[in-house]
Amino acid sequence: REDIRILPVSDAAYPDRLRQIEDPPVVLYIRGRWPDFDTMPGIAVVGTRQATSYGVQVAGTIGAELAKAGFVTVSGMALGNDAAAHRGALRAGGLTVAVLAGGPDVCYPPQNRALMGDILLSGAVISEYPPGTEPDGLNYKSRNRIISGLCVATVIVEAGSARSGALITARHALDQSRDVYAVPGAMGAPQSRECNALIER
Repeated sequence: REDIRILPVSDAAYPDRLRQIEDPPVVLYIRGRWPDFDTMPGIAVVGTRQATSYGVQVAGTIGAELAKAGFVTVSGMALGNDAAAHRGALRAGGLTVAVLAGGPDVCYPPQNRALMGDILLSGAVISEYPPGTEPDGLNYKSRNRIISGLCVATVIVEAGSARSGALITARHALDQSRDVYAVPGAMGAPQSRECNALIER
């Protein structure tokens, strides 16, 4: 009824890049248009929910430029930087994939219902959790490995805390031997604190 595709790890259509991580999802639940990640690489664009206007603009621009260059923009459909990256890719006519921390039929946050609908028209919404699953804190930490695992690289737009989901995604990417990039921000800007620290390291 929800037109949800079930893609097990044993299926030939399962992305090889994701299959190679230490703990790939046993199954993916997919709604929408599923890209061939083996021929069209994904780039993760993630950041804080408490995004600045600068961060929103940059995330949207990165999403759009990636789309124009033929990449799939992957993010988590959260408020702030994530949503801006998805919208940028959509504006440029590209493919974007949202990885959810609940079931693929559960829109969270509810404010992004229109965005979810737009993503489904030209991209995909996916999850390792079955339909009807409500998101919780542990699910978010787990789903971040999928965001980075699908991608050749991860871009952190803004991150103000060492415990932020964006930095968790960056750590997953590094553990998976993927490239990590950080967008520099103004000195002392709270939302750019961890991005600047990543660049410094």
